[in-house]
Amino acid sequence: MAIFDQKTAAKKDTAPFNSDLPPFQAPPAAGTDPGSQASAPRAQGIPAKESLIAGDLTIEGKIEGAGNVRIAGKFKGDVNVQGDLTIEAGAKLTGGVRAKRVVIAGELEGNIEGAAMVELQQGGVLVGDVKAGSLTVASGARMRGQADFGWDDKDNKGNKAGSYTAS
Repeated sequence: MAIFDQKTAAKKDTAPFNSDLPPFQAPPAAGTDPGSQASAPRAQGIPAKESLIAGDLTIEGKIEGAGNVRIAGKFKGDVNVQGDLTIEAGAKLTGGVRAKRVVIAGELEGNIEGAAMVELQQGGVLVGDVKAGSLTVASGARMRGQADFGWDDKDNKGNKAGSYTAS
């Protein structure tokens, strides 16, 4: 014999969320094709995944990959990423760098090759050579080395104008 309680049944029927969608996914906007949601994160400007070396870590090795890397601690070794590299204030990287975009607020002791853009922020220190599409140097930054920017990598004859910004 089953006992039916109408109050308990009513509570179970009212769900506080839409159970058809995963909890991390927003419902599709009105008038959009639900099938186009797979490519939406890149189209809406959501950044690529970023790996972090925290401020209390010291790591020695090699970093390679397609994402972005943010260093807040100390790293000794080469960094070769297809994304961006950010060296936070107080952080230190000792090694060669190949990245799409390099932002230095801490210290880099090594060469930068093949970057589209390098930004040396106030208080940033670079001891090494730079070969990049553009170079931005803020007031209060320090650099010791050679800087080649704006050269077309295909012919290295300087047919392409470079950009350099100092503030």
